Amino acid sequence: MISKILFVVFSLSLAVLTCAAAASPAYVPSTVTPPAPQREFRGAWVATVANIDWPSKPGLPVDQQKAELIAILERASKLNLNAVVFQVRPACDAMYASKIEPWSYYLTGAMGQAPKPYYDPLAFVVAEAHKRGLELHAWFNPYRAGHPSNKSPISANHISKTHPNLVRQYGEYLWLDPGEKEVQDYSLRVVMDVVNRYDIDGVHLDDYFYPYKVNDPQKKEIDFPDQASWKKYGINSKLSRDDWRRENVNSFVQRLYQSIKTAKPWVKLGISPFGIWQPGNPPQIKGYNAYEKLYCDSRKWLVNGWMDYCAPQLYWGIQPPEQSYPVLLKWWAEQNPKHRNLWPGIDSGKVGGKWKPEEIINQVRLTRNQSVAPGNIHWSMKCLMENRGGLATEVGKELYAAPALVPPSPWLGTNSPSQPKLAVHSGNKLKWEPSGTDKVSWWVLQTKSAGQWNTSIFPGAARTEKFTGSPDTIAVTAIDRCGVASPPTVLQRAESSN
Repeated sequence: MISKILFVVFSLSLAVLTCAAAASPAYVPSTVTPPAPQREFRGAWVATVANIDWPSKPGLPVDQQKAELIAILERASKLNLNAVVFQVRPACDAMYASKIEPWSYYLTGAMGQAPKPYYDPLAFVVAEAHKRGLELHAWFNPYRAGHPSNKSPISANHISKTHPNLVRQYGEYLWLDPGEKEVQDYSLRVVMDVVNRYDIDGVHLDDYFYPYKVNDPQKKEIDFPDQASWKKYGINSKLSRDDWRRENVNSFVQRLYQSIKTAKPWVKLGISPFGIWQPGNPPQIKGYNAYEKLYCDSRKWLVNGWMDYCAPQLYWGIQPPEQSYPVLLKWWAEQNPKHRNLWPGIDSGKVGGKWKPEEIINQVRLTRNQSVAPGNIHWSMKCLMENRGGLATEVGKELYAAPALVPPSPWLGTNSPSQPKLAVHSGNKLKWEPSGTDKVSWWVLQTKSAGQWNTSIFPGAARTEKFTGSPDTIAVTAIDRCGVASPPTVLQRAESSN
């Protein structure tokens, strides 16, 4: 009797498996070419100075700090952003474990004091960003050494204490003197320490090199106090003092670019200079002269290819002719003989005040129309977190409704990654894996059903995905750290292959 029951159970099980197998379509290799996925850099700055974006105030409990960071990354992911520019060095202090500079006041509420319980915010945010398929760019201020919002006593290991001869008081701020060779070496060492120890995707500098001018009580500009370094290095250089200052910055940018490429060629260097190089370029443009006032020859860095992406801060509207967003965007694009990525910064924080969401949406559309590798960086993440003026809603509804890959930087790596392995299991489960040793940052999964292609992007650690129905075609492409794509691996339903 028992043997008959076992026989019946076995027969029923076999029948179920046979039916399931019959219901599961077979897939065979195909030479079909899937459409190219959308490419667009979609970034946002996360400022830590003065607790602008994170953490919401100094000295929060570690669990709350982590929760706020996760909320930022989750919002970025849900909005289909693909990069976060995270400020790690506000003023010669550190949002990470450093043996060179003290822990930041903005993190723990006391400069030099480590988080308790201990964790490393940079290691944490890198790992969590990568889990979500987001690039993490570490943002440094190379020369700012003290900010008036710091309410903590300066710690004994801050450079203003250990090397006061390199630091200058200028207005309410402390600044390293860019003319001092020791300063240039020091800031380079700080950045390269992070490049070497953390799995970051980019190094980012903003518009602060020599500081913005401050005025005395009579509203007269005060010159930056670099007389000592000028006498030591500049006075015999055969350069004017302004040209010497510019050359100090040029030298640092070039050395930084070369150092990063020597250590980790795939780590991008991005710089976000003031959006006007010089007034009159192009002729209708008027405004602040960063070339003369900040000693930044950002056009030279772009022309020489000393950065992998340029993010000029185009914080003006489309219509005003004297600072027109599309006019400035076109000018920057024309200064780019090495075809580096051009991803302007946009002032999304004005939405809900001076601007309606349509201003930002239209700026992004203009960027798409004028660039072969479009992208923008939103200033800053806080306005997207708060959904100011409904901007986040509008962005998610239309502008970034579908995911996009970071545009490639092919000059960083010429070999495309190996074609991935792909298999269909149990009828509706895909499994893929790399076939070579290349590090994969993203996987692009594309399926075609009823003549329509659908695209999904997964972080590099992903290996499986379930799908509903039976797509006619399935394609998986590997994307490496330089944004370069492998040949796709394509499978087609056997009965659809004719």
